[in-house]
Amino acid sequence: MAQSGTARRTVLMVKNCSREGPGLLEPLLKELGIAYAIVNLDAGEPFPDPRGYAALVVLGGPDSANDDTSRMRDELMRVRQALDEGIPFLGICLGLQVLVKAAGGSVVSSKVREVGWRDPQGTPYTISFVGPTHADPDPLLAGLPKIVPIFQLHGETVVLPDAQDKAAEEDDGGPGASLHLPGSHQSPAYPMTLLATGAHCENQLVRVGKDAYGIQGHLELTPEMLAVWAEQDPDLIPLGRDKLLAGHAAQQAAYEANGRRLLENFLRVAKLC
Repeated sequence: MAQSGTARRTVLMVKNCSREGPGLLEPLLKELGIAYAIVNLDAGEPFPDPRGYAALVVLGGPDSANDDTSRMRDELMRVRQALDEGIPFLGICLGLQVLVKAAGGSVVSSKVREVGWRDPQGTPYTISFVGPTHADPDPLLAGLPKIVPIFQLHGETVVLPDAQDKAAEEDDGGPGASLHLPGSHQSPAYPMTLLATGAHCENQLVRVGKDAYGIQGHLELTPEMLAVWAEQDPDLIPLGRDKLLAGHAAQQAAYEANGRRLLENFLRVAKLC
């Protein structure tokens, strides 16, 4: 585990996949003088107890929150611990899905696999912010435009409790069923608020409780990360490395400004800056 500073003022960042790192978040933490630790579950490192850390960030990866593995069961338990302790949380891609499942929602296959910069019809992926008025947004969204282009890489999506309850009569559970941890109640313990939607997958940005957030897409993306993904990720390889990098270069300044704004807003929510 790479670490700087003491745990109580440290941001714990958890990698589910070696190639999916914190992106824009790491240099931002360095710039602001905020200590952080990075744990790589993909390399066999254990998920530390998040209690006592200043904030928890869970990153993306190809696993599913529905995986019946000791690693995923432990990850769900650790995220639930963070929720129960009121630790500020940010989940990205798989991190969103783990958050929602740990809090009482569910994870299911997407009707459309969102991969890359554009959908199968060639339309750029964007997310649109909803909820509070744009003049008085959720703190995570302060200063962001109402519609934001976003890079996507997922085949599953989250179902929030209201929609989940409506479908309960038609579905008796299965791998997408919500998580019921020991000591938890049958109904979800945490309220969930939808903050952003997409054209194909509705639930793109979710707040759980007061200070826990998850985003499906990758606003943390840097060109260096994308170059590695384009060469290693089986869903991205067919799209072509040069084409993917060109898609980032065409909007890099605005894209990274939006990503940095969202990440800095989260650090403010966590009272770290």
